Amino acid sequence: MAWRSKFGKVALASAALVLAITAVACTRPATKTTANGSGGALRIAVGIDASYAPFFLADQEGMFADAGLDVQLVQFGRGGEAVDALATGQVQVAGSSDTTTIAQLRQNPSLRAMYSYEVSGDYIKVVLRNGVDSAAGIKKMGVVAGLSQISTTKYLEANHVPAGSVKMIDATPTDMPALLSRGDIDGYVLWEPWPAAALSQGTGHVAAVTGDYDWFYHHWAITTEPWLRANDATARSIAKVLDEATKRVEADPQLAATTTKKAVNVEEDQTVAATGEIDFGVHNLTDKDVASAQSVVDFYKTIGVLSEQPDLTSALLLDWYQEGKP
Repeated sequence: MAWRSKFGKVALASAALVLAITAVACTRPATKTTANGSGGALRIAVGIDASYAPFFLADQEGMFADAGLDVQLVQFGRGGEAVDALATGQVQVAGSSDTTTIAQLRQNPSLRAMYSYEVSGDYIKVVLRNGVDSAAGIKKMGVVAGLSQISTTKYLEANHVPAGSVKMIDATPTDMPALLSRGDIDGYVLWEPWPAAALSQGTGHVAAVTGDYDWFYHHWAITTEPWLRANDATARSIAKVLDEATKRVEADPQLAATTTKKAVNVEEDQTVAATGEIDFGVHNLTDKDVASAQSVVDFYKTIGVLSEQPDLTSALLLDWYQEGKP
């Protein structure tokens, strides 16, 4: 699939947006109460950006309830936190990037990826500080473990910059605009709204999107093997709702924008732009996804995140979901 950059569609976020989203991340943490699908609300972990629009739309439009599901969305600022919450029973299902999920397989081999619900080579952008015009001028990059980290490394590799020559600064997404403004980092590779925040404060520019260097992220719906074994019908009902919700997001970006703003205070024009950058849709995992996952494993082995080969054939449930069937 050929991807095109859509910089012109990206709305410039205000500094107030950064503060608002930071507040959301801090004021809506996961509760420590253990929940399960057979008693109480079914808890689904989501992030705090427009890439989770199908979940927000399904929740606010009553689509989960119409399917007989009592669902509570639990927001996390980092994908890794959401994956960790699966292991502790705080949530039963999570939306997470493929790279973040794979990094967690060592700690939680019971993780299961059921299907993909989005893919993009445009939504994640390379932001460089003003005055740094190319990858060759980078000395320090801000990174978030997982998707941001591998996207950064692949950007440097594509531009023939040895990763060892660039200092990687670990930080949260909400930290990045401030670090860039102070000159503590030369850039970062992140999803919206953090690229738009840098543009708004006038301290950075978008140098590329990941599709420019042939890197595409996927979001998977994940759970754990014990929960899925006991709740297969429920998991398939969730998949059917998300299948319908992703189609509604594609068909009605404004509705997606309205529900996302209500959920996480992302400006509506940003979500509308995101629907032009992200291909939403529930799709079965295939052998191609296994091959892509293996390339991520190989990367993690080179940087020491994984020391052993995870069992991808167990972790990725190929052809698990059949569209339109419960």
